[in-house]
Amino acid sequence: MNIMSSIIFNSEGLLPVIVQDFKSREILMFAYMNAESLQKTLETKKAHYYSRSRNKLWLKGETSGHYQNVKKISVDCDKDALLLEVEQIGGACHTGHKSCFYQSLDNQEKLVENQELIFNKNKVYGVQILQAVYDVIVDRKVNPKKDSYTNYLFNEGLDKILKKVGEESAEVIIGAKNRNTDEIIYEISDLLYHLMVLMVEQEVQWDDLFGELHKRYSQS
Repeated sequence: MNIMSSIIFNSEGLLPVIVQDFKSREILMFAYMNAESLQKTLETKKAHYYSRSRNKLWLKGETSGHYQNVKKISVDCDKDALLLEVEQIGGACHTGHKSCFYQSLDNQEKLVENQELIFNKNKVYGVQILQAVYDVIVDRKVNPKKDSYTNYLFNEGLDKILKKVGEESAEVIIGAKNRNTDEIIYEISDLLYHLMVLMVEQEVQWDDLFGELHKRYSQS
């Protein structure tokens, strides 16, 4: 029997998916697939999901490099849910944690973080560093830290963030006019950081920007 014909998708054409580390058996994340993402997962052996918030298919790890190599796919008894056993490269969670389930409820029904960020800051290269920094900014918003400059910006609000983006843009211009390579590298890095704070505040992800750049590249 064709597995695709036996799967029962919900009224929105989606299927809930539980993702588990095939070695440690740790539950990593929960997501959804549609027929296309399931087919691509079967064909490529890399996990593809369907984003309900962005209404599009996405390859796990496409921007972060944190791919999921699929080792086994199991279907539940009602054929309306999947269990993916994967080899997880890096962290499964967009916050940088290995698992999305890194918080637990204590006896006072408060969320308690019980897992450290897993990415190694000395081994993040290329485009991955953009996602890694973005993920830390997301984590600061979700789990504020005392004396964090990122949290200071979020607490001050959009106007403060926009002001800093403007200031850092001016610093980039000054660095370029000075023709000082070290200065412009430093100032562009500052600008990128503040732009990422703005991205998180506005709920814009790197995938959104890469998609827009890809459209421009393909039309050039």
